Amino acid sequence: MLLAAIWGSSFLFIKVLDKHWPAVWVALARVTLGALTLLLLARWRGESLRFDRRLWLHLLTAAAVFNAVPFTLIAFGEQHVSSIVAGLWNATTPLWVLVVILIAFAEEHPSRQRMLGLAVGFAGVLMLLGPWRGLGHGELEGELACAGAALCYGIGFPYTRRYLASAGHGGIALAAGQLLCAALLLAVVAPFARAPTGHIGLDGAASLLGLGALGSGVAYALNYSIVRAAGSIVAGAVTYLIPVFATLLGVVVLGETLRWNQPAGAVILLLGIAITDGRVALARRLRRRARAFT
Repeated sequence: MLLAAIWGSSFLFIKVLDKHWPAVWVALARVTLGALTLLLLARWRGESLRFDRRLWLHLLTAAAVFNAVPFTLIAFGEQHVSSIVAGLWNATTPLWVLVVILIAFAEEHPSRQRMLGLAVGFAGVLMLLGPWRGLGHGELEGELACAGAALCYGIGFPYTRRYLASAGHGGIALAAGQLLCAALLLAVVAPFARAPTGHIGLDGAASLLGLGALGSGVAYALNYSIVRAAGSIVAGAVTYLIPVFATLLGVVVLGETLRWNQPAGAVILLLGIAITDGRVALARRLRRRARAFT
């Protein structure tokens, strides 16, 4: 719940910072503060960043598809759509992960259940997008940017699992190295964007700290602890809660409008995700066992 609240609030923080800075500077500040936080945590835990050249190349690739590009796309997208929409698009990540695994990595066979889950999930995406309303005033660009960010995450997760998860290093150290690489990549392109202002106010400063130190720092360590203590399936349940927090904060704090098709699409989308990863089938098996026991 705490992890979902931190990551769900990131969309609120980005929306506030978007009022002051270009998207690439929002992303750069985010990964820089996150990297500094993780470096302190790694030092406190005694984890070293002494990686070989090949691992640094993998970290650089992961930083591009997992941090630098999607963070910039989300910040750009929220200049045109609400933080609610951005949070809901983030919930499509598991669908993109499965698509990438099936097409690019060819690690799993497309079972009938998973294909059904994909069909249901993308029906939810269509409902979420609401094409019958029409898209104007840059909204289409914002929707596409947020969808592109989710697609990047879909590439990043299987890439990380294949090349980094079994690297034999601490999770916090790997995350710190990855964010350092992301900061380097963004630092190269940031000077070509409009210069950020230093007058961001108290809300901007608090959003910067929340987005960087919490959302890109503490959250990584918290996620690593959950995976280690309860497994990746339990940790993956955060996907279902992030859009809930993003929606609540968008409505309550920012006063954004929630259209009927957005929660309806999110429910259909999450149902599709539950089907693809076997949660629906697992729930049925548990109910059958409970009835047999009683």
